[in-house]
Amino acid sequence: MRKNKEMLKEYDFSKGKRGAVLPQKGKTRITICIDTDILEWFRDEAEREGRGYQTAINQALRSYITQDKRPIREVVREVVRQEMQKVKKAS
Repeated sequence: MRKNKEMLKEYDFSKGKRGAVLPQKGKTRITICIDTDILEWFRDEAEREGRGYQTAINQALRSYITQDKRPIREVVREVVRQEMQKVKKAS
């Protein structure tokens, strides 16, 4: 392997920073352990949909935290009321 003549013998990394070369605003780089089968599912789905698997995981987490947390009976009551209003309007 030929060495570049201009290559320094030693490099100064004292001002170097760890992490992403181009940080994204509003994003935080983390390391987590995910079950292999779960990660493979997200990778397969993301590839099929033409997007990144990390984006897919992020969207799934966001969907989970923003889901309707009301008790099921409240959700059912609301749906029944909406349907009753439709019936009344149709009469």
